Amino acid sequence: MSEKPIDRAVVEADNSRLGAGLDADYAALGEHLDRRGIAIDAIVDKVRGFTVAVPSWGVGTGGTRFARFPGQGEPRGIMEKLDDCGVIQQLGRATPAVSLHIPWDRTDPAALKEKAASLGLSFDAMNSNTFQDHPDDPKQPLSYKFGSLSHADPAVRAQAVEHNLDVVEFGRAIGSKAITVWIGDGSNFPGQADLSRGFERYLDSAKAIYAGLPEDWRLFTEHKMYEPAFYSTVVQDWGTNLLIARELGDKAFCLVDLGHHAPNVNIEQIVSRLIFAKKLGGFHFNDAKYGDDDLDAGSVDPFRLFLVFNELVEAGEALERLHPAHMIDQSHNVTDPIESLIRSAGEIRRAHAQALLVDREALRGHQDANDAIMASECLKRAFRTDVTPILAEARRRDGGAIDPIAAYRASGYRARVAAERPASKGSGGGIV
Repeated sequence: MSEKPIDRAVVEADNSRLGAGLDADYAALGEHLDRRGIAIDAIVDKVRGFTVAVPSWGVGTGGTRFARFPGQGEPRGIMEKLDDCGVIQQLGRATPAVSLHIPWDRTDPAALKEKAASLGLSFDAMNSNTFQDHPDDPKQPLSYKFGSLSHADPAVRAQAVEHNLDVVEFGRAIGSKAITVWIGDGSNFPGQADLSRGFERYLDSAKAIYAGLPEDWRLFTEHKMYEPAFYSTVVQDWGTNLLIARELGDKAFCLVDLGHHAPNVNIEQIVSRLIFAKKLGGFHFNDAKYGDDDLDAGSVDPFRLFLVFNELVEAGEALERLHPAHMIDQSHNVTDPIESLIRSAGEIRRAHAQALLVDREALRGHQDANDAIMASECLKRAFRTDVTPILAEARRRDGGAIDPIAAYRASGYRARVAAERPASKGSGGGIV
């Protein structure tokens, strides 16, 4: 039986207040799209079918390398994190799965499954953590200061491999089907690490993890241009990531985090190439201004997000065969994390809906005729279309809120959990 963190009456009252306006806006947009040969209800159905996982760590307040300023009512453990994730799903209806991070979220798997089921949630890909030391974890006596899966010391590599296999077993117990491996391994000084031998050691470690995967599982490897190392990282770009996936085998795929690239990199082209290679595993959605800022998805460059989805929609059946995973990965430093995640999930769906409006036949004709302006206009016409009524109607049909952030604020949930959860103390730097 599913329990609702927010009283259903709050949602119904807000929807009643906004319902007539949505009806009018939806009808007007429907007439507009009909003139373009697009059935609005068909778009709504496709939007309803698109979901994105939320990260368990995302419902806590993030931070920077310099400081972290805790928010009110922060969850103290995974059970309270799931409560917050339940709110996001109840109101937005786009986030039915949660992605866990081990060892941060380690607890009794049976209790986890029961709690998630009570909130109408399931579990997405697992995330391992070998980029931090965990002094209280008896399974990690050795430090990852100078690397993990690529470490020069075979004992450290073995410890990191065993951690990943342990995460897989934990994931099996709660119904997950994939593990995402991101490492912070790299170097800060030329000559500090052997670039070739480090990568070879990483591949050997990754092969050991891959060998331990259940038959129906997938392994996602994640690349990142820089940070925490600033001279070199072992898995630095999509080319290296593709090489890894091909070396490992059919169950290995490349994960694309939108913030893990050098400035001005054409991410949508990378997406196209990985689809062609049959190795696109999925996404970590966020936005960035200068680097891996982990800002709310679509908050800085919504057009780039749209262009990524344009490639996904264009791929059609080729993408469907890959079944890519979608997750939000953000650091909420100055906002209520629940509000940011609700909004981000909506913006991701917005980009998907806009990409569904592209006149693909016309676009291909303009491309083949080398008509740069009209090809660009095909994309711009879809991007400029306000699909807000489609997103709101999708939520309403699935029992969510027409305006989920307004309903959330009206519910008083943050004030209630702030009274129940002791305030966190400020801390030093740290992204999460």
